[in-house]
Amino acid sequence: MIGTVESSAHTSAPVLAAYSYCEAVTGQQARNFAYGIRLLPTPKRRAMSALYAFSRRVDDIGDGELAGDVKVARLEETRALLARIQDGAVDEDDTDPVAVALAHAARAFPIPLGGLDELIDGVQMDLRGETYETWDDLKVYCRCVAGAIGRLSLGVFGAEPGARGAERAPEYADTLGLALQLTNILRDVREDAEDGRTYLPADDLAKFGCSAGFGGPTPPEGSDFAGLVHFEVRRARALFAEGYRLLPMLDRRSGACVAAMAGIYRRLLDRIERDPEAVLRGRVSLPGREKAYVAVRGLSGLDARHVTRRAVRKRA
Repeated sequence: MIGTVESSAHTSAPVLAAYSYCEAVTGQQARNFAYGIRLLPTPKRRAMSALYAFSRRVDDIGDGELAGDVKVARLEETRALLARIQDGAVDEDDTDPVAVALAHAARAFPIPLGGLDELIDGVQMDLRGETYETWDDLKVYCRCVAGAIGRLSLGVFGAEPGARGAERAPEYADTLGLALQLTNILRDVREDAEDGRTYLPADDLAKFGCSAGFGGPTPPEGSDFAGLVHFEVRRARALFAEGYRLLPMLDRRSGACVAAMAGIYRRLLDRIERDPEAVLRGRVSLPGREKAYVAVRGLSGLDARHVTRRAVRKRA
């Protein structure tokens, strides 16, 4: 069971202002994420916005234009701030609205804030320029920057009391995070290459003749780029199938939020599969009307019911 968040009438003005700031950050920058959390009741939506705003701060340090040593210092400052939040040492009148909102959310919900330490670890891996030989290596990174976000979000959603297999909910949330991150990696392969980053496993790149990288709008000469993309798409689909087992364990609106966010990424995956080279020409995205349709589908519970039926068939 999750805790009950105070109503707005019993929440102080500084805390409400802090949440408003985090929701503004989320609305302006979250894109796909914002479509999902709109489906949540106010307390959960605010808590998710606080998580997003803190995570965005960490990501922006890693992706910004600061010198490397300054980025390292800023990340350590952010880790120290997180420690203050975990220790209950952030007051409502603190000057940092993200810290105020996240501290309040952490008191209201059982959020495993250590996941944000993992996110900082993942961004530090980026700063070190780490590359990944195998999928098992890449999974370590993906668990830091995305699986941890899944587990943090589950702290806000909470599993339904008595839900079958609920003890595995954190595992499924983690796996769904991996599915989303692998989709991100495929979508951003050209953009990341231009920033000097390679995430896809070196073993996979070699297998499909893509070790030369992706510095232009066309695949490396002689490579099977479509084969590489289809291979990674199948891997992502398997992760989605496993992670979707989380949906029947959530209440209706939390399940709708997860289904909406995951559904948007699954549709991105469909587009990438149909035209693999599109990711080399520019960023693949969904129009707003399609995102809205996915959100409505999530709210209807169609995805959760589909997952439940499949699970029942497997047990039969």
